[in-house]
Amino acid sequence: MQYYIFIISPVLGNGAQGFFVILKLMSKQKSVVIIDGSNFYYKLKELKLRRLSSFNYTKFCLFISKNTQLIQKYYCIGKIRAKQNDVKARRMMAKQQSFITRLKKEGFIIQFGYLLKSDSHYHEKGVDVQIATDILKGAFQNLYDICYLVSSDSDLIPSIIEAQSNKKTIVYVGFRHQPSFSLLKTCGRSILLKKDELQLFC
Repeated sequence: MQYYIFIISPVLGNGAQGFFVILKLMSKQKSVVIIDGSNFYYKLKELKLRRLSSFNYTKFCLFISKNTQLIQKYYCIGKIRAKQNDVKARRMMAKQQSFITRLKKEGFIIQFGYLLKSDSHYHEKGVDVQIATDILKGAFQNLYDICYLVSSDSDLIPSIIEAQSNKKTIVYVGFRHQPSFSLLKTCGRSILLKKDELQLFC
């Protein structure tokens, strides 16, 4: 978005009727941050960061999107559902609900996939679809100029390519110790985070 300011001078004499100057001011580019919740959390755990439960996601989003106008923050995660007699799953569900409540209070939009339990392990499903939808919807509705994508999921490449063909910038936000080379190659820009940078938010 561009703004124009007109400055009109007083009469200068000698027949001069004055003049005006047009100043064109460029506003900050609009940005969104999309976080692949589980992917991000487990990458943080690999770095052995302390106090992950108090990680400041809002401060983190402002850090990676600096010098832009951050208009929205998305956090995408598989939703835990638990049967009444599944004590472990119910503890996990309560912990997730508390965490999500905190993020909502900080202005995050929560996008849910689901968790499929198989052989006592949970497998996340549908989160990549939610993220791809956010990328494409924002691009075609002109909701952002820059999308900061905090994910290493190469399944998102088709939606990234499509958004960039619509003149949007997709910034891959990854980890220096384990980057996704396919996303580095595909995205217009990249930010590779180091452990000492991430410690600022714990």
